[in-house]
Amino acid sequence: MNIQNDITETVRCALAEDVGAGDLTAALIPADARAEAQVITREDAVLCGTAWFDEVFRQVDDRIRVVWLIKDGDAIRAGQTLCNASGPARGLLTGERTALNFLQLLSGTATRTRQYVDAVRGTKTIVLDTRKTIPGLRRAQKYAVACGGGQNHRMGLYDAILIKENHVAAAGSITSALEAARDSAPRDVSIEIEVENIGQLREALAANADRLLLDNFSVEELKAAVAETRGQAKLEASGGIDLSNIRAFAETGVDYISIGDMTKTVKAVDLSMRFAHAS
Repeated sequence: MNIQNDITETVRCALAEDVGAGDLTAALIPADARAEAQVITREDAVLCGTAWFDEVFRQVDDRIRVVWLIKDGDAIRAGQTLCNASGPARGLLTGERTALNFLQLLSGTATRTRQYVDAVRGTKTIVLDTRKTIPGLRRAQKYAVACGGGQNHRMGLYDAILIKENHVAAAGSITSALEAARDSAPRDVSIEIEVENIGQLREALAANADRLLLDNFSVEELKAAVAETRGQAKLEASGGIDLSNIRAFAETGVDYISIGDMTKTVKAVDLSMRFAHAS
């Protein structure tokens, strides 16, 4: 499914749970009433989610027009007007909460990502997302990560192989798991394996692993891993890393740091839609 199809379906489901058989309160407004509204931000953030916002109003009433003053990925400041919307008042009222929900959540993801990206700026380390996303919003949140300056890890279980500790246990060893992956995976599929100590790292390197996930390594252990690897494989650190310590982990020289916090513990950005004119 491409991103636009995903947006259409996600918005459809969101409106179904909110509007149901009809907006009883908006029905109190005359059918021919029109209105103009503005969306403002009450806090500094990174904007994301304009396509989801637009799709909400397209599905509610395609006579509504939204004009954006800035774009996804832009920094926004408290008190700034983000867009103007105009059209049938009933439609604006019906779509308001669902549209803002998408915009607030995705802007929150993008904003959190930007904080992590800024924290490692000047190092070689790339900040990655994970599969720890809100169910039903995987593509949306990964898009928000990209807007915040991070990069996407695998989209799901279907587009890359990540061999973790339970896979290794089931396969019998790191070497056996890697051999099975190479035998079964298409050539264009990335293969990564998780290691939990230097001994496992050495086994993975001996088995010609291309990419290693270093799980819950300390800063000193990561330094040792980088020295041991000597560029033979790409290294990704994960586990126990947050904004307070990510810089120290990045300065070890790892290629990637994956952060579940960007998508699983999101603080929505405080946004508001205000009616400026109604007739």
